[in-house]
Amino acid sequence: MSVAIETQRVKKVTTHVLGEMKMRGEKIAMLTSYDYSLARIVDKAGIDVILVGDSAANVMAGWKTTLPITLSQMIYHGESVVRAVKRAMVVIDMPFGSYQGNSVEAIVSAIRIMKETTANAIKLEGGAEIVDSVNRILSAGIPVMGHLGLTPQSINKFGTYTVRAKQEEEAKKLIEDAYLLQEAGVFAIVLEKIPAQLAGKVASELRIPIIGIGAGPLVDGQVLVLHDMLGINQDFSPRFLRRYHNLYDEIKFAVGNYVDDVKSGDFPNEKEQY
Repeated sequence: MSVAIETQRVKKVTTHVLGEMKMRGEKIAMLTSYDYSLARIVDKAGIDVILVGDSAANVMAGWKTTLPITLSQMIYHGESVVRAVKRAMVVIDMPFGSYQGNSVEAIVSAIRIMKETTANAIKLEGGAEIVDSVNRILSAGIPVMGHLGLTPQSINKFGTYTVRAKQEEEAKKLIEDAYLLQEAGVFAIVLEKIPAQLAGKVASELRIPIIGIGAGPLVDGQVLVLHDMLGINQDFSPRFLRRYHNLYDEIKFAVGNYVDDVKSGDFPNEKEQY
């Protein structure tokens, strides 16, 4: 029996289920989705967690960074995904500007996301800098997933998408932030683009699940952007990305055949009309 079929025995993935998966050493599979049709397929394939990522700004809207996407746009994508999903846990990114520096605005934004999408949790980027917002959101009973390492919403601060926490001082702060988020009450943390050994150290020391993207194999789970791993997006090829398909060429080929058939008059034929 395949892993995907085996996981269907869990009726609904929750924060509790993810904690149990870490305890028994079962890896957590996580992917992004942004619309009903693809989220439905991803859920049926047995994914554990669907992240409605602010990467929608890149893959759905064509922006160079994640910064331009709005709270209302994230809610639109989130409610589209939630309507498609039966088993996976749905986590929605809080977009840039909806929680940084203002814990009151953070709780208002988080409540709006949860009420309008009926998602299962939200995700925030950062550690000590945003812990007040994390605490305020958690006080309302909203599950929070953390995100450390390369935090794309801070790209203008970093100035580059290179690997983070390679130096001792930054690595030490990352570990401190991970503990801080755990003690605050987050149910899991994403570690993005950091050295594999550092990610493994965090995963082995913390009680909560640690999910990596470009953080090596020693963590409790993995996440990728759906459009990257399916080969729809051909403009992004970091070392950590494994392409499981080449839908760019397949879709282009199919559309090209359709154009040819329309131009030649072959479509529609006698069987394709009323």
